[in-house]
Amino acid sequence: MFVAVQPSLAAVEDLAEFWEPRRTATRAGSGLRWSDPDQWHFTLAFMPAVPDRVVEDLVEAVAAAAQRRTPFAMRIAGGGAFPGVADAKVVWAGAETDEEGRTELDRLARGVRAGAAHAGADPGGGRFRPHLTLGRLARPRDVVDWVRVLDTYRGPWWQVEEVVVVSSHLGEGPRGRPRYAEVARARLGPPDGGPGR
Repeated sequence: MFVAVQPSLAAVEDLAEFWEPRRTATRAGSGLRWSDPDQWHFTLAFMPAVPDRVVEDLVEAVAAAAQRRTPFAMRIAGGGAFPGVADAKVVWAGAETDEEGRTELDRLARGVRAGAAHAGADPGGGRFRPHLTLGRLARPRDVVDWVRVLDTYRGPWWQVEEVVVVSSHLGEGPRGRPRYAEVARARLGPPDGGPGR
């Protein structure tokens, strides 16, 4: 399972329009397996194994973490590679916010991860770095040209107002990819519409 910020439809369409001609031109022989735009998201917390008995507690913990944050503006901008440009296994697009938005995003990720751990759905991964996975490589390779292209991209702004809890079913989607199923959504800010904390 994972908890994520989903880009707005306008943001997805804009990036897809920018990216599709480039990825189509390199499908054959590139070694890159591109992710589908309908699965693009910014992961806040990834839980590799979530027992059924803790799903309800996880959803409640995510909702509580979201209520402590306030909505903020964000856009897809720039990009990079993991673990690095010279030996990439993942090509990604980045996130841009103002200083207040970055604080909210970082605190949201920390709160969601802490809530998941408390609920018994231990989150994996290291330090939070907001990114949207565009493609994966079977073997590490240099992707400096891709990152240079991504560095020219700045998408439209949208307001982040909620997070989504998703279950991921490996190998059950088209072409052997994961199938995602939405479990719950949680709005940012307190339920009464007052200021967040």
